[in-house]
Amino acid sequence: MFRIIIAGASALTLAACAVGPNYVRPATPPAAAGAFVSTSPAAAALATDNDRWWQLYRDPVLDGLIGDALAANTDIRVAVARLARARASLREVRSTRLPQASASASANYGRTSEIQRVPGLAQEDSTFDVGLDVAYEVDLFGRLGRGVEAARGELGAAEADADAVRVAIVADTTRAYAEAASAAERLAVAERIVALLDRSLRVTRRRAEVGLTTGLDTARIAALRNQRQADVPAIAAERQAALFRLATLTGRPPAELPSQAAQRREGLRIDRPIPVGDGAALLARRPDVRAAERRLAAATARIGVATADLYPRISLGGSIGATTNSLASLFSGGPLNWLLGPLVNWTLNPGRGRARVAGAEADTQAALATFDGAVLTALEETETALSNYARAIERRAALQAARDQAAVAARITRAQQREGQIDSLVQLDAERTFADTEASLTLADGQIARAQIDLFRALGGSWNRS
Repeated sequence: MFRIIIAGASALTLAACAVGPNYVRPATPPAAAGAFVSTSPAAAALATDNDRWWQLYRDPVLDGLIGDALAANTDIRVAVARLARARASLREVRSTRLPQASASASANYGRTSEIQRVPGLAQEDSTFDVGLDVAYEVDLFGRLGRGVEAARGELGAAEADADAVRVAIVADTTRAYAEAASAAERLAVAERIVALLDRSLRVTRRRAEVGLTTGLDTARIAALRNQRQADVPAIAAERQAALFRLATLTGRPPAELPSQAAQRREGLRIDRPIPVGDGAALLARRPDVRAAERRLAAATARIGVATADLYPRISLGGSIGATTNSLASLFSGGPLNWLLGPLVNWTLNPGRGRARVAGAEADTQAALATFDGAVLTALEETETALSNYARAIERRAALQAARDQAAVAARITRAQQREGQIDSLVQLDAERTFADTEASLTLADGQIARAQIDLFRALGGSWNRS
């Protein structure tokens, strides 16, 4: 009997046709697939080899922290669990295309009233009943197949969402490490500036003692020195905050962060242009674009599901069982009852069905707009990151030249002030300018590192997950 069910289902399945539109991935506009308008030769190269991009910094400690974050970060664990849920949902939807079987068994003991009693039968008796039911829905109009397509699209979106979380966590971990290192470098510069101003203050005080300058000059130098000293605890607090953030990103309490994570004393630097590729490579790599495209595919498939609901559902089913008043006869080959036949179920409410189709079509239009928005956002973020990175490099070069000139001016004024050729106000201005340019240069180095990380994140931050 069951062979007849499967054979009949196979024959109908061959004749089935899936209703609703077949999904076609939206074409990438030619302007979006070309080179980026903000690409600068000093900042970016056209190669697309940016797998494991953080390794461009050549820092083994950072590599280890990234590995820890990918393995233990709580946001990644949530994303992985959601991905497992999407896989389970796909398996559940796929199972609807297989024959569904259910088994039942019951045992009853009862008494028949005197009025209902049949002569010759016992007034009290036992009844045993067993049965097996099998049903198979013939996917004549593709409702189940479109449902599988929709679940597969949601799974692809969940995979892309998990990649997006990994991209964000890798970028945030690198940023926290870079900010801690940059703060350590800025802290060293601030302490060096304070030491330099201490020397200038001692010289000014000696000159004031012999009448070569006034107490006002000494007070001004001391004020500048104390102002720079006040920067030290603020920078130290920034460094500690970055380390605490790094611990959280790697799945640790702050007290358990490895000591080597705090040992770097200079900012992260890349000594070659960053490989960025072109727009086509970007759109293929960005996980948010991939997620939006997969959700568009799922929404398109749901139009087919809603359309198929306008048509009848056809199922083939059968049952076999036995009913007896003796448990022994139940297993001794007693009489069987069986049933075999098709079932047609058709909900005749076309207005409701067409409204569902219209709703599914509207959802698809919204998904298409979301996809287009994701493409535009990806291009915007990448162009902005490229522009900011190029400008940060230019700014750093200008600050480097300014710092070098300020250092020369400070050395000259110190010598002239010791020889009495200038007053302490001129030296104070030179020292203040040097301190400002030195601090600005180290801050610019940190901004370049952040701009690099923002660029990698905008590019999708791909890596080999195999």
